Amino acid sequence: MTLLNTTLKWLLERRLPRIESMMKHPGEVQQQVFNQLIRRGRRTHWGKLHHYGSIRSVKDFQTQVPVSSYEDLYPYIERTMKGENNLLWPSPIHWFSKSSGTTNARSKFIPVSQESLDDCHFKGGKDMMALYVANRPDSKTFEGKGLSIGGSLHENPFSKSGAAGDVSAVVMKNLPSWAQYIRTPTIDVALMSEWESKIERMAEVTARENVTSILGVPTWTLVLLDKILANTGKSNILDVWPNFEVFIHGAVNFQPYRELFTQHVFPSGDIKYLEVYNASEGFFAIQDDVRRIGEMLVMLDYGIFYEFVPMEEADSPFPKALTIEEVELHKNYALVISTNGGLWRYRVGDTVRFTSLYPHRLKVSGRTKHFINAFGEEVIVENAEAAITKACEATGAVIADYTAGPVYMGGNQNGRHEWIIEFSQPPADQSYFNHILDETLRLVNSDYDAKRYNDMVLQAPIIHAVPRGTFYNWMGQRGKLGGQHKVPRLANSREYLDDILHCLDQDYVD
Repeated sequence: MTLLNTTLKWLLERRLPRIESMMKHPGEVQQQVFNQLIRRGRRTHWGKLHHYGSIRSVKDFQTQVPVSSYEDLYPYIERTMKGENNLLWPSPIHWFSKSSGTTNARSKFIPVSQESLDDCHFKGGKDMMALYVANRPDSKTFEGKGLSIGGSLHENPFSKSGAAGDVSAVVMKNLPSWAQYIRTPTIDVALMSEWESKIERMAEVTARENVTSILGVPTWTLVLLDKILANTGKSNILDVWPNFEVFIHGAVNFQPYRELFTQHVFPSGDIKYLEVYNASEGFFAIQDDVRRIGEMLVMLDYGIFYEFVPMEEADSPFPKALTIEEVELHKNYALVISTNGGLWRYRVGDTVRFTSLYPHRLKVSGRTKHFINAFGEEVIVENAEAAITKACEATGAVIADYTAGPVYMGGNQNGRHEWIIEFSQPPADQSYFNHILDETLRLVNSDYDAKRYNDMVLQAPIIHAVPRGTFYNWMGQRGKLGGQHKVPRLANSREYLDDILHCLDQDYVD
């Protein structure tokens, strides 16, 4: 494998001059991407509807084409899934990446064209390793296997042709043979749909391999590594994989997990961490400097044209949108993308903040809506409201106020959600209320349901029923009383939960 390691590193390093040029000339690179997208989109149904033939500049584009949500594009996506071509993108679409978060369905389906596979997802994977090798020239990662923790694939729900699934599964299924050779487990195990059996099988297979890297979401990675340690009787994963080098992570904020990984999984050894920003819609950014934790280089030549919308205009169909050369440091922007998969001026739902310019590095600062995504579950306010409503109907309860957030994994405990609810009329049966809330969340959000399966990542939520006036008093203490100030319904941190619980403890002490 030494020859393979040397050869792959040499091939990856050939990409670095192009990345360096992109860093120095971001506007030129994005203009080229924009021109290519408009040219390809002109003869599509969408392109004709919005007169792409008359677009000569980014300003024309921003004037003629509205910013779109998933719901806006869904009629075209559904028709594409049923077999129609040339609606949003000219080449046939056979793959759809599936995620939760939409307000009108349990899951959303993002078209994945061959161009987005080749020029975005695959390119991102190669650049990810190229930038890692640039940080660590002595790397021997290709002397072993890369462990990929992905999702599963399912039939297209609207047609017998094509398939839908987690973007990781779509990418994995389409990898070239050389890439399949250097990864583990085999594709039949990696794409198993029953999670408990899949984790058991992955633990069995990968424990026998020389694993040098892992690419995965922290939550599922912890589940797998705990299973491997339990099966092998080892206390340190480096006793299983002595040549392990790097954990590449994305999808959720890694900071709450960093200490857990350091103490529980990798308590010894020089382990590197590399963050990537990829999603169902595309591969957006890669940490190019392992010393700059949380900061990622925007990858501008992946067939994605980026726009950055100031937060005060995030909900406008025709906002003042900035290009990559117009952004400013340390300001929050809503991310809008146009892609080589047929998403046009699409609201991703993320907010980003630039930490450096030339090169353009960013941090993911949050979401445009309140949400919980500490474990990859992407629970949004609409999900929470549906669950609260159903639980109230089933138990005769009436809600005054509520908020919810995560309980992070720790020790031998899995994660969970924690709710603080103030009832104006308590439920007839609190335990039944809790059950209905949890079950409804599982019904309306497929990612939450996957994490709750057999308590593998998320246990049942903790729900506190608090005295009347709790939220009013808390808001008053924060100076947030009044019609313009609202209780934050969901948060991806424990900031509000801990503050309210502390206030309650103080009240009891007093």
